[in-house]
Amino acid sequence: MTDQHGELDAALERVIAAARAHLAAVRAAEGRIDDDDVWQAYVALNNASFAYDEQLLDAFGEVTPWDVESIDPNEADERFGGVEGVEATDPHPRVISVRQRRDYRVPSVSALLRVAEAARREGTPEEDEPAPVEGVGEAVLELLQSGDGSLSALDVPELEPLDGVVMVSEVGTPVDLESFDDDDAVGPFQPAADDRLVGRLDEHPFLELDEEHDHAH
Repeated sequence: MTDQHGELDAALERVIAAARAHLAAVRAAEGRIDDDDVWQAYVALNNASFAYDEQLLDAFGEVTPWDVESIDPNEADERFGGVEGVEATDPHPRVISVRQRRDYRVPSVSALLRVAEAARREGTPEEDEPAPVEGVGEAVLELLQSGDGSLSALDVPELEPLDGVVMVSEVGTPVDLESFDDDDAVGPFQPAADDRLVGRLDEHPFLELDEEHDHAH
């Protein structure tokens, strides 16, 4: 029984040491996501806890509150990487390109100009007089610039969304904006010969409402 007690004490010490090593790794990572040292320390703590729980069960028929399963250290790197057989540091050989288009109807030009001018006024220092917003295109650009830069900034009553499309492709090289003129509306979006379309998502903002209306009749 003495040897059994000694083995349990040693197993418990390994749990404590592994917990301290895990805490040290977490502190050193300073919030980094998917830190390898944190993962390795986690595996060590998991397995030390599992071993102690098993020894406690064998010796006294008791268990700890730790509901863990043993992790094979030889498989830890693969599990950390998220994909079997792929190293966590292995970069994707291509670039992912997301192209999005959404069309809008403008129910009232004057209402759109007013909301764009209000957005421009909020972003202008109080001592300065903001320039008037001239035209529908400038109004949309102002909403994008004053918002978060994404199409969600255009989710306003003054714009009625129509159909849109999102296309995800694998491309050989990222876009080089300096190689296109500012007024080039095609070049930055033109797929290259070696680009590979992964998938296309069609957006129909009023499809669900139309279907509900048809069912009601």
